[in-house]
Amino acid sequence: MSHARTASAHAELLRRMFDAAVASAQPALCVPPHLPAPQEVEGGHLIVIGAGKASAAMAKAVEDHWQGPPLSGLVVTRYGYGAPCQHIEIVEAAHPVPDAAGLQAAERMLALLKGLNPKDTVLCLISGGGSALLPLPLQGITLADKQAINQSLLKSGATISEMNCVRRHLSAMKGGRLAAACHPARVITLLLSDVPGDDPADIASGPTVADATTCADALAIVQRYGIALPEAARRLLEQADAAESIKPGDTRLARNEVRMIATPQMALEAAANVARDAGYAAHILGDAIEGESRDVGKVLAGIALQVAQRAQPFQWPCVLLSGGETTVTLRGTGRGGRNVECLLSCLLTLRGQPHIHALMADTDGVDGAEEIAGAIIDPDTLKRAWAQGLKPADELANNNAHAFFQALNASLITGPTHTNVNDFRAILIT
Repeated sequence: MSHARTASAHAELLRRMFDAAVASAQPALCVPPHLPAPQEVEGGHLIVIGAGKASAAMAKAVEDHWQGPPLSGLVVTRYGYGAPCQHIEIVEAAHPVPDAAGLQAAERMLALLKGLNPKDTVLCLISGGGSALLPLPLQGITLADKQAINQSLLKSGATISEMNCVRRHLSAMKGGRLAAACHPARVITLLLSDVPGDDPADIASGPTVADATTCADALAIVQRYGIALPEAARRLLEQADAAESIKPGDTRLARNEVRMIATPQMALEAAANVARDAGYAAHILGDAIEGESRDVGKVLAGIALQVAQRAQPFQWPCVLLSGGETTVTLRGTGRGGRNVECLLSCLLTLRGQPHIHALMADTDGVDGAEEIAGAIIDPDTLKRAWAQGLKPADELANNNAHAFFQALNASLITGPTHTNVNDFRAILIT
């Protein structure tokens, strides 16, 4: 078998692992088992609301499998991520920086929840991306303020948990406020986790989940990372009471139930099964790995080199799998995302080591702001780059990994996956 054919076969296996991870978190598979029984909503209404990159597909799964009384509702998803629904209205809006469509959808969603009674049930469908898609700010903050805050957060180097702490305290929807607006109805939230540790308060900034963090915590994060805040937002955080989120024990959340229906760990296990079926040992290094993308790439490459050269801590052939959410601190002006930046750093550290192939991508199909999921490398990728006159170290310094991998025809483009269980990384050692 030629090297080209071998490389192609390895790339195809990596893609099958990624596809299995995405398939495991498809709403059509994981939503139906968690729907309420029809008799649970007799005598009341079932209102479906939600937000996130997977929310439209989740809504369609509800409609396709619901056999109880008529339902209605509204969910908001990213542009291009809609799904055909008959009874649940689907609104598309901007992500990761919010827009007026998301603001209007959030206002209309709150209006839908007015006047509910204890016999009503609200089914809330939440997935990653919901923070930007429900950008209703607290009084005194404008949409332009929210957009500026989001851009500052994304560039800051703060972890997703830290970013969401700030978002929760400047929102009229997040930090449990959406669930409080449903009171006295029963609330069932179905969560598709895209955050390290699967903390419900961090998924879309927890619109239906009590929040133990405080305005003081949010201010400390702002100061720690030097995040630029509009003056109105800073005043709200300093006043505390006006921006405080819904706390554990709040009686308005007494009838609130949260169900985690898909997680990064489940996705990694699905990928591991594909690897084992192909004859490779599979090792999951972690489903919640965080840190600067380029640093994580170096560490993962170091582990892969130890396996390839020393057969430690694992024997090869094998696959090293990991998930989580890394961070990019923007220093350059290029086109990049956290997964391709991690992969480019990994590529530079591997230095063309034979027998190591890798795929790193975002399970939602969008890495950064590009409609590109990620990229794939093999032992010859670095050599091909140099032959084309590319300078990978310079591209990494300029946060320009998407352009680098596109030039090599190594990008992974999936289109909308209609789900989101965060980063997926697979390193195949043959």
